[in-house]
Amino acid sequence: MDPLTQGVVGTAASQLVSRRSEKIAAGVIGFASGMAADLDVLISSSNDPLLFLEFHRHFTHALVFIPVGALICTIVFRAAFRKWFNRNQVSFARTYLYSFAGYATHALLDACTTYGTQLLWPFSDMRVAWNNVSVIDPLFTLPLLIVTSIAVFKRSQRAAIIGAIYAFVYLGLGVWQNQRATDVAQQLAQSRGHTPSNLGLKPSFANIVVWKSVYEHEGRYYVDAIRMLGSAKVYQGTSVEKLNRDQHFSWLESDDQQGSDIERFRWFSNQHLALDPSNPQRIIDVRYSLIPNQVTGMWGITLDKTKPSDSHVEWTTNRPVGREAADRAAELWSMILGEEA
Repeated sequence: MDPLTQGVVGTAASQLVSRRSEKIAAGVIGFASGMAADLDVLISSSNDPLLFLEFHRHFTHALVFIPVGALICTIVFRAAFRKWFNRNQVSFARTYLYSFAGYATHALLDACTTYGTQLLWPFSDMRVAWNNVSVIDPLFTLPLLIVTSIAVFKRSQRAAIIGAIYAFVYLGLGVWQNQRATDVAQQLAQSRGHTPSNLGLKPSFANIVVWKSVYEHEGRYYVDAIRMLGSAKVYQGTSVEKLNRDQHFSWLESDDQQGSDIERFRWFSNQHLALDPSNPQRIIDVRYSLIPNQVTGMWGITLDKTKPSDSHVEWTTNRPVGREAADRAAELWSMILGEEA
């Protein structure tokens, strides 16, 4: 999730366990702890553009690391603001409690998105993704921010409880929407005479109304958008050939670093790789596009046949800006409203 949402959810959790006299202190600690796990983005390399993919949502997001992460937050907070903690008489144990509450929410909230979170590290490198909320969703964040702010500044335990209930209800609604959209996607595939494999549904950007459906059939990925508000509405999309490394990049030798980078990207994308329709040297993750029934590839890797065998791929992004971004946002909004394509 975005940093603001992570901080707000961390604050909401800390408010549930805080004393009335420590609501503001708990809110600040919970907010900072709720964002702290994302410091793993600092693990990167100018020589290896995929290193950040391997370590983002890695050990700092593991369930077994929560007590350690909370302890690190506690030590840092108390060292940086020692006089403040002493003046407000917030003990080390209470600081750790609020840090733990905030830090514990981070990985679980990330797992609700589609990016994939290594909750079970070091026992498994599986990327857990429950696909029930977008990485940015104003309808989740803004009401929770308002209620949590009331809990902090009005020292209201009732508001803290209401905030927690709202968060659970909204995330639960996302689970329900996902299942409903999955049923529609299965029916759509069957109507085409397809036997879908690797069928996955993810919410489109900033909402849980329109869902992106991706499934595999006979070496191709089929991408559609499904609106789930009242009766279902399908915006049929397109398809793209699944990446075949031996066929599409036959020039790669077995020991080429670019070939190894393809496999690293394959793990990150949960096998959902295809060639960019506009660039045959670029491999994309078909799960992500701003318009849910399109194959545009918000990010990917670009290979170069002329590079030495020990060279890495190039990491590229494809995020629209300016007028193009406005047009795509308008197109997504029309789907949310249920308008005809």
